[in-house]
Amino acid sequence: MNPAGVALVVAAAVIWGTTGTTQALAPGAATPLAIAGVRVVFGGAALVAIALAGRSFSRRPPLGLAIVLSACVAFHQLAFFAAVERTGVAAGTIVTIGWAPAAAGLLAFAIYRERPGRRWYPATALAVAGCTLLALSGGEVAVDPLGIALAIAAGSGYAVYTVVAKSLVATRPPGEVVALAFGGAALLLLPVLASQDLGWLTEPRGAAAGSWLALGTVAIGYTLFGRGLMLVPSGSAVTLTLAEPVTAALLGVLLLSERLTAPAWAGALLVLLGLAYLALGTRSAPEIEAAPETPPPAG
Repeated sequence: MNPAGVALVVAAAVIWGTTGTTQALAPGAATPLAIAGVRVVFGGAALVAIALAGRSFSRRPPLGLAIVLSACVAFHQLAFFAAVERTGVAAGTIVTIGWAPAAAGLLAFAIYRERPGRRWYPATALAVAGCTLLALSGGEVAVDPLGIALAIAAGSGYAVYTVVAKSLVATRPPGEVVALAFGGAALLLLPVLASQDLGWLTEPRGAAAGSWLALGTVAIGYTLFGRGLMLVPSGSAVTLTLAEPVTAALLGVLLLSERLTAPAWAGALLVLLGLAYLALGTRSAPEIEAAPETPPPAG
């Protein structure tokens, strides 16, 4: 594979993996709704600006599907940050990303009648078992059922986004699809952002967190990933993005002093193993092959 392409995709995944930790390090007044609003509204505006500068928009954009994509992005963001607040960065991120491929497989079959490849079944079993262990485990990190449910909901939102966007990326520039999704989500979350106390953005720590969430994890992250996809096979790109949950877990434990019990670590490992096993088989599983063209807004 092209070394530059590999570096771009891994860099994007590592950047996405910092999202939950950035939320945790933001001022206490930064609620999950405010964090999601800042990230999507300002990040979406940046992506639209990038698409306009690159003339990525077509004359007749698919407005109907763009609305669906925007709703999925907005829902995913709200559910993800709420999950991280309740259950921690490591567990919340891993469950969100680990569940998404399973949900995408189910939706692809329901909508397109695409049967999952043989690897999908054991991979799904591993991910579900891992989520169960995380939900039932204790420890200093508040891994509670509601937090896990929110993480699963966030992963489901991304899965719907992936399946819907699948019909667009074959005929339209990925930059246009991502800009439409995040630009529309920015409009949807603008009232949410307006209802929040944003005074924390005036603090140095808050300004740094907000800037990184919008410009780093959205604008820079998605731009790097899109360029990386031009240089490496999409199946390989899926495998490389496993750097995201690994980054999130390491940051949660090393920087935030999160502690997981042995069952929780086992659950996290099962989720990662399931995702890795599924990613390694993407070339024979068309329902997952489309996912890299519209990367996860995991965090």
